[in-house]
Amino acid sequence: MTFSLRTFLVSGLAGALALPAMAQDLPVVPAPVPPAGGNPGEVIAVPTGRILTLPPVLDYPAVMPWPVDRARALLAAVEGIGAEGLDPKDYRLADLRTAIAAGASPQLDEVASQAFTWLVEDLRDGRTPMEARKQWFVVDPDPDILPTGKVMADALASGDIAGALAALDPTHPDYAALRDELAKTPASDTKRRALIRANMDRWRWLQRDLGAQYLLTNVPEFQLRLTVNNKIIRTYRTIVGKPGRTATPQLAEIVEGVIFNPTWTVPQSIVKGEGLGARALNNPAWARANGYKATQGANGYVSVVQQPGPNNSLGLMKLDMPNPHAIFLHDTPSRNLFNQDNRALSHGCIRTERALELAMTIAILGQGATRDEAVEISTSGEYTRVPVKKTMAVYITYFTMARDIGGELKTFNDIYGRDAPVLASFERPRVANRARVTSEEVVPIIDDLQTS
Repeated sequence: MTFSLRTFLVSGLAGALALPAMAQDLPVVPAPVPPAGGNPGEVIAVPTGRILTLPPVLDYPAVMPWPVDRARALLAAVEGIGAEGLDPKDYRLADLRTAIAAGASPQLDEVASQAFTWLVEDLRDGRTPMEARKQWFVVDPDPDILPTGKVMADALASGDIAGALAALDPTHPDYAALRDELAKTPASDTKRRALIRANMDRWRWLQRDLGAQYLLTNVPEFQLRLTVNNKIIRTYRTIVGKPGRTATPQLAEIVEGVIFNPTWTVPQSIVKGEGLGARALNNPAWARANGYKATQGANGYVSVVQQPGPNNSLGLMKLDMPNPHAIFLHDTPSRNLFNQDNRALSHGCIRTERALELAMTIAILGQGATRDEAVEISTSGEYTRVPVKKTMAVYITYFTMARDIGGELKTFNDIYGRDAPVLASFERPRVANRARVTSEEVVPIIDDLQTS
């Protein structure tokens, strides 16, 4: 095993890691993790334990003066908002027409300010209310980066109402591809149009700019991408959580390090519930052969840790991306499963093919190790955590219509049934004053056994 692995790393992996110079030199822009609320300048502990200080922003009034010419430009933007997958009727279309016809007035100021505010909220944050975003645990920083009042004030000052609203669009090329597809899809194909609109909105749930370098995995596609400047540098097939309680949640986290040759602490549901602890204690030869190290405390508590090795349930690497869900990307000894079409097989974590290549790439791009150091560490057989100086964002997403790794727009099976509530929300009136944080329960993943 060691010889073949080293041969692969030194010869085959050299080409795999020959990333373009720009990919190695670019600064990594991690996804900021914002708070759910708070005052400008306040230091806040966010759910992942990191700290964020909100920059000071001006306090803008909710209602601003709208000259008639600006209001007409706003009316044109509302009338054309269907191109973005939104409904003009959601933005006081009739009231705005009436107020414009009456001329400048406090009523026009109120109607136009509210219509613009709602447009900004939906284009920047997404129209879908939080209760319809199943297992969505991402807090979008865009309301803090692009506060509504400032967007409105700038639009009124410049007169470029349409440009101010267009500047809120997600920068990822998949959003533009979906918008183009919506324009080409006839109004009679209501089912396809609804699916396009729902997936356009999913891009708005994320932060507008995902960063210079990041990992993005689309769960229903069973694919992971390493992306640099919106160009896919590497792709990896994945295995994701089984439907139900072990479904993989949607997250935006940060890779803080790479763990080579990981250990696996076996959960008590297996140690005690399935008798693994007693078996390992009573049969040391069997335990050694399977890489298990069992210890029993004075109080009778038994812990079992699977040692590093080719049969370890986490394989030869895991990405250290701390989060309350205990979700991470890792290797697997059951690599034959990547040949299956339906790869919703895990207990929630994401297993990746060519995981060692991915680990070494992240370690090198993150300036945690040189290639030679990464080869030495990975082949040592010893548990080693390599912290990275340049962290990288990881987005765990759920798109049922998106461009595949070949760049073709495709639909993917809704393996967790998450489309229905999003589609239904578009059939109902727009929800105002939407929550930024989900109230759904965090379900920590207690293990990622190779049960399939």
